[in-house]
Amino acid sequence: MTNTESCTNSLKGKHIVLGITGGIAAYKAAVLTRLFIKAGAEVQVIMTPNACEFITPVTLSTLSGKPVIKEFFTANTGEWHSHVDLGLWADAFVVAPATASTIGKMANGIADNMLVTSYLSTRGKVFVAPAMDFDMMLHPSTKRNIDLLKSYGNIIIEPAEGELASHLIGKGRMEEPENIIKAVAAYFDSKQDLKGKCVLVTAGPTYEKIDPVRFIGNYSTGKMGYAIANEAAKRGAEVILVSGPVEGLQVEPGIELHKVESADQMLAMAQQGFERADVAILSAAVADYRPAEYIDHKIKREKSGIESIQLVKNPDIAATLGANKRNGQILIGFALETDNENSNAIDKLHRKNLDMIVLNSLRDAGAGFGVPTNKVSLIFADGRPQLDFPLKSKAEVATDIIDNMLKL
Repeated sequence: MTNTESCTNSLKGKHIVLGITGGIAAYKAAVLTRLFIKAGAEVQVIMTPNACEFITPVTLSTLSGKPVIKEFFTANTGEWHSHVDLGLWADAFVVAPATASTIGKMANGIADNMLVTSYLSTRGKVFVAPAMDFDMMLHPSTKRNIDLLKSYGNIIIEPAEGELASHLIGKGRMEEPENIIKAVAAYFDSKQDLKGKCVLVTAGPTYEKIDPVRFIGNYSTGKMGYAIANEAAKRGAEVILVSGPVEGLQVEPGIELHKVESADQMLAMAQQGFERADVAILSAAVADYRPAEYIDHKIKREKSGIESIQLVKNPDIAATLGANKRNGQILIGFALETDNENSNAIDKLHRKNLDMIVLNSLRDAGAGFGVPTNKVSLIFADGRPQLDFPLKSKAEVATDIIDNMLKL
């Protein structure tokens, strides 16, 4: 069986946006386009203006069977090319070759051409195949931009070493088309291990109202929980996401999203979802307390005379679900600690009848609330060794969590 034939099942019917930028390796895009088509994928090519200097749109249009998109609109007809529609259509966005300039634009959201604008609108997985002189590859700005792209969850297809267009020898050659298509196919191959399973995820903060304009809350942004939900959905699971108030986060198509505000509301929705779930991953930062009384008008400091607010405990969602866990269900919790991290997490693991707990510490730089990265340890109820991971993007942490959940 050839490499292309082995990719056929994985890529058949997939929608691939192929972004081509202005480097000498653009000539390889013709072979890459043909391989995707032979594997049964639909391919829409987007080219930057400089890419057209290295390979003609006619060649790629002929191979893909679709007109190549170069600009936001067609000059002679005024036809608009919607980057939003492309982003929704794509199962995968492959940028090959990716020059230092385009990598910098993608990393920093500089949407001055159709390729980068479409990338920013894409919900599918993004693959980036850098191609440039090795000195450019080694430059701190390039390395930083590639790290940024990784932190967003994009997959970097590392360039090979060899003779470059400059005739220097080093790392910077775009990976061969046969290996790029294998990387994309491997992603789709490996990401269906939750097919037929139902996964419940809680995410974000809860807000406990004091009056119509004030609440008790926390700094959670929901990024970790949404990353977990999206990873589970990509891997074939039916996903129920119960989300507290968050902003600017997107979910994979098909995720059943329930937006709530308070801990009571989150508990009610989590209990409903838990009845169907094979797995529950509780990453929400639930407020421990709420005001004993809600005041239905804005408290005026000058008039009310209120000097203190009486608090009562909120329900413990993890403990409630843990007490009602049926045989075969897996329950995973989170512990965000500032001291005695391991002992506190282990206590919580057993007290709430969890199968695994994800521990992170606010003392670790780059971990916790409001950042795109996290540094976690996984602790298991069955006594298997604790796993400690380095600082990673939250998308990568989500992959680690799901991978180890499957081992349970």
